[in-house]
Amino acid sequence: MSSRIKNIVTVSVMAALIFGLFIFCIVKPADAFSESERRELAQLPEVSAESVFSGRFMKNFESYALDQFPLRDGFRTLRALSGRYLFAQGDINGIYLCDGHISKLDYPLNADSVTHAAERFGYICEKYLDGTGSKVYLSVIPDKNYFLAEQSGHPSCDYGELVRLLRENTENMQYIDIFDLLDISDYYRTDTHWRQEKITDVAERLAGEMGVTLGGEYETQTLGRPFYGVYYGQAALPLEPDEIVYLTNDLLSGCTVYSHESDSTGGIYDMERAAGKDPYELFLSGPRSLLVLENPAAQTQRELIVFRDSFASSLVPLLAEGYSKITLVDIRYISPMVLGNFIDFHGQDVLFLYSTLVLNNSETIK
Repeated sequence: MSSRIKNIVTVSVMAALIFGLFIFCIVKPADAFSESERRELAQLPEVSAESVFSGRFMKNFESYALDQFPLRDGFRTLRALSGRYLFAQGDINGIYLCDGHISKLDYPLNADSVTHAAERFGYICEKYLDGTGSKVYLSVIPDKNYFLAEQSGHPSCDYGELVRLLRENTENMQYIDIFDLLDISDYYRTDTHWRQEKITDVAERLAGEMGVTLGGEYETQTLGRPFYGVYYGQAALPLEPDEIVYLTNDLLSGCTVYSHESDSTGGIYDMERAAGKDPYELFLSGPRSLLVLENPAAQTQRELIVFRDSFASSLVPLLAEGYSKITLVDIRYISPMVLGNFIDFHGQDVLFLYSTLVLNNSETIK
C-alpha cells in the first residue's frame, strides 16, 4: 500500500471518528447525574448576548462538553488504566490504589483549618456547655492515608501534629485516642468510611472513657446490593465492589430516630436510602444536620450529644445501648448559633467526633 493511500485511510478513519462522535454528541440526551462520580453533570448553558460577550457561555460550555462527552466513563477508565499500568503513575488526580484500597491524597497539614475547627468547637462549649456540668470529650478518626500513604510512597499530613494542634486548642475537652484500634481492614476498599462491623471495639473504648458500659451482642446483616464507594467512581478503575454489613439486635430495632430536617421519625437503618445512590446512607439516613436517637429500652437516663461528621453515622448506633437519648449534630449543615433553639443543654455527655479529612478541610464547618 502506497503512502498516499495510507494517508487517505488514516485521515478518513480520523474524520469518521470525529464526525461520529460529533453526531453522537448532538443526538445523545444530556445525562443529569453521574452514578460513578456521584455528582450532577453540567448541562447545556443558556445562550445570551451577555453570557457570550462576558465569556461565561464558553466557560460553561466547556464544562458541559467534558461532562457529556460520549462514552465518557469508558474513556475515564481507559485513561486510569493506561496511567497506572502503562505510564506507572503513582496517582491520577490525587487518587491512588494500594493493597486493593482506593484512597485520595490529603496533603499537607492545614494548620489553619485545624485551628478553625477547634475555634468552632470552643464556641459551642462557651455558648452552650459552660456551667451545665457536661463532660466534654474529643476523638479523632484517621483517614485511610494514615495507613496507606507511607507504604505506597505518597505524602500525607502529619497526623501527630494535627492531633496536637487540635488538643492544644481544646484544652477543656478530654481526648480519647482510637488510632491504635484501627487498621486499613476496618475501612471500605472503595470508600472513605469505616465498616460498622469492624468498629465495635472503638465504640467500647469511647463508651468506657465516658463511663458507660456496652455489653450487647449483635447479629450481622448484609445489604443485598454491591457498594461502590465514593472513591470507586473517582478512580475509574474496574475493581470489585464492597459489601455493606450492618449490626442489629432487639435493642437497636426498638430505637427511633427523629430528623428535625424532615420532621419525620424512622429507624436507625434507612432501607430506602440504602437502595439509593449512596448505600452508606443506610446508617441514620446519611447527611443530616440534627437527629435525635431515642432508646426506650435504656437502663439509664443518661444522654449524649455528638458533634460529628459522616463517620459517626455508623458508629453512634453502637453507643445507643448506654444512653436513653443521643442527639447528633452536624455543624457543616446547621449553624452553631441556632442550636439553642433545638437542644436543651442540661449536663449531657458531649462528644466531638471528627475525621481527619474534615479537620484538615474544615471550611465546611460553620
